[in-house]
Amino acid sequence: MAYKEFANIYDELIYEDINYEKVAEKIIELCNENNLYFEDYLDLACGTGNVAINVAKFFKNIYAVDLSNDMLNIAFDKFKRNKIKAKVICQDMCELNLNKKFDLITSVLDSTNYITEDEELFSYFSNVYEHLKDNGLFIFDVNSYYKLSTVLGNNIYTYSSEEIFYTWENSFEEDILNMFLTFFVRNETGLYEKFEEEHFERAYTEHYIEQILKECKFKVLSKFEGYSNNEVKENSERILYVLSK
Repeated sequence: MAYKEFANIYDELIYEDINYEKVAEKIIELCNENNLYFEDYLDLACGTGNVAINVAKFFKNIYAVDLSNDMLNIAFDKFKRNKIKAKVICQDMCELNLNKKFDLITSVLDSTNYITEDEELFSYFSNVYEHLKDNGLFIFDVNSYYKLSTVLGNNIYTYSSEEIFYTWENSFEEDILNMFLTFFVRNETGLYEKFEEEHFERAYTEHYIEQILKECKFKVLSKFEGYSNNEVKENSERILYVLSK
């Protein structure tokens, strides 16, 4: 299962590269620009809860969904430490079924790229649409086709610290990026334990994403180069979508 062991070191590896506060600030800025009602919030593929915690401060009712129990356990502890009451649910976001509608639904940091099948992508967007209030917003991002095929594709990366060493080997074929990671993590005895993770992300063109969104009845209000105010370019690595019903 993806992220099973990775969950325990996710924040240490990722936090340096992602400014979660900036991500949350952009989301709230977009909510204000669209006169959103700050009551019910759902974060899909919430991971360890870093984005959800920062956005949740503005909402009354918070739901966090992820497929990994390991990630959710860490997220639950963070919500508790930050005195945020949230319903943490283990569920596949492609089969979303919460029997509730939300003012804001988010799915950030390329979670959508992990959906690799056409049918699942359609089901995912359709279910989000059904869980969104009439005046609600759905905000999500994707790693661009350029990033997965050119920047990450067929490359090897390494990371080293006193506590962790890993290699990240990528291969890109037929729109799928295969990421094979090998970790050596220092334990309490000072020895290093080895474990491996394999992840797959699909590269979607903007045209294809927007075609499926249209079929699911979404309206694209705006899109940006990541969490900036910049327009999307050919070499943009992350694309942020803002949608309504």
